[in-house]
Amino acid sequence: MTLLWIAFALLLLPALWLLVAPLKRARALHDAQRDHEDNDRSAEQNVAIYQRRLASLEAALERGDTDEASYQEDRLALERGLLEDTERLKRAPLKPSAAGRLAVPLVMLGVVVASVLWYQRQGAEGDLALLAVQSEVMAHPEGSAQMLVERLEEQAARQPDNPNVWGMLFPLYRDGGQGQQAIDALERLIEIEGRQPALLAQLAQIEFFVAGRRLTDRVQSLVDETLEKNSSEPTVLGLLGIEAFDRGAYQEAIDNWRRAIAGMNDPATGEALRQGIQIAQQRLGQVPEGAPLADAEPQGPGILARVRLGDGLAGRLDDTTAVFVVARDMAGELPPLAVARLTLGDLPAELVLDRRHAMSPQASLAQVDEARLVVRVSSSGQATPKAGDMFGERTGVAVGETDGEPVEVVIDRVVE
Repeated sequence: MTLLWIAFALLLLPALWLLVAPLKRARALHDAQRDHEDNDRSAEQNVAIYQRRLASLEAALERGDTDEASYQEDRLALERGLLEDTERLKRAPLKPSAAGRLAVPLVMLGVVVASVLWYQRQGAEGDLALLAVQSEVMAHPEGSAQMLVERLEEQAARQPDNPNVWGMLFPLYRDGGQGQQAIDALERLIEIEGRQPALLAQLAQIEFFVAGRRLTDRVQSLVDETLEKNSSEPTVLGLLGIEAFDRGAYQEAIDNWRRAIAGMNDPATGEALRQGIQIAQQRLGQVPEGAPLADAEPQGPGILARVRLGDGLAGRLDDTTAVFVVARDMAGELPPLAVARLTLGDLPAELVLDRRHAMSPQASLAQVDEARLVVRVSSSGQATPKAGDMFGERTGVAVGETDGEPVEVVIDRVVE
């Protein structure tokens, strides 16, 4: 910031110089004007012209070239013209060359004060401070997201009315798993910027995940307000798709995700929703849109898994029974990180779980180093476990390259 104020001072110097420069020429201009007035003979010339014209009129009257009335009228016009010329030549007394010098420093001070006040109200001093914080953290050898959050929190205390500081804080809180702090920051941003649909949608999304992917009254209220303002808001439509998918309303999820993709500018999020549509279509027994997931190139860190059915459970269900392969974080605090669907007839099978199988941009295998794999054979074809379903799991599975040996998960238990 010191460099910024130095730059402002340098920019003000030419303006201040323009105010001071006339003072250096004031004495010379005063003397030149005084000499001009002292040597001015305009009044004498006007009187001489008047006398010559008056003499000409009198001569014409004596010769009889004009009558008395015309003579008097022409003489009056000459006298009036002389008076007007004389009036215009009157000058106010010259002031001393030093007169008004005190006003110059006052004007200079006014220019400086006005410039500083204007910049404090209309300038971007606060945003420059945020940029400096980012640059400092990035250049720090121990720079981290937590350090950036701490520095931005200091800036939030200093400039609580700057929307940009809250706009930078809330995604950091969100991505760091600090749901309530993210909500508080976003509510402050909405208080400053107004209840804009995009901000309301972000708030609804965060509160939805904080509530365990439940459409609470609070979340529903935010969703309704957002859709009232913008019926095509993609974030809210994506949220509604996730909620519908979780309760098994797959066609509703597909419809919401398609509408969300139509109004979305983020290609990565759009691709994640397309993958969600494919999985929902699989669960409905439909042919997924586009190329099958297994045929696509791996995306990001993932898990190569081999799923097989335990010997003691063979023949219990039909080969067309749905098999869900789900990757979760070890603490169980995040939504499912990846979901894939097979059939019992596909087993044993190898598959890759990665970012393509994420159900939302906020939860994917790229966020963890280890995961828990849960494989469930669903006799109902629904996501909710029921008695008679078969399952198996494997914990502490490393997330990373997918070209090594597969991690084997055996389906060896039955839901009671």
